[in-house]
Amino acid sequence: MVVGLEESLRLSVAALMQATGQSQRVVAGVLGLTQAQVSRRQSGASSWTLRDVDALAGFYGIDVLDLLAGPTRACEALVARQDRRAGTGKGAAR
Repeated sequence: MVVGLEESLRLSVAALMQATGQSQRVVAGVLGLTQAQVSRRQSGASSWTLRDVDALAGFYGIDVLDLLAGPTRACEALVARQDRRAGTGKGAAR
């Protein structure tokens, strides 16, 4: 089964929200939207904009391409970012 870009993005956003404990209300605040608008984007009733994608990637501290690559890649990028911040990444000084 091939997942389209829109569905991949919805799955990525859902996975990142789950991983960080963020609600649609928090994401809406970051994007300058209402919770209902985020809900419509997540349900597929309306589409995410490129501005939304850019803002979401910035909010989660991951690359836009990682966000668009699907939930596994997005969550891996999130964990890598957290590891870098904690100094536990592979490239961390010892």
